[in-house]
Amino acid sequence: MTSVKVRSGEPIEKALRALKKKVDKEGILKTIKRKRYASKPSDSAREKSKNALKYKQKKFR
Repeated sequence: MTSVKVRSGEPIEKALRALKKKVDKEGILKTIKRKRYASKPSDSAREKSKNALKYKQKKFR
């Protein structure tokens, strides 16, 4: 679980910024959005191969 320690006298906005930064870095929101809907195994396989092709093209440029 992601947590941020807030010091006494520290503004809440600063703590929120730190929390957002940490959540973004850990990729929590991306994972939640990806798991929001169930997908069929065939769709998952198609997406996986598409990402592999994209990675391969990017790597060999």
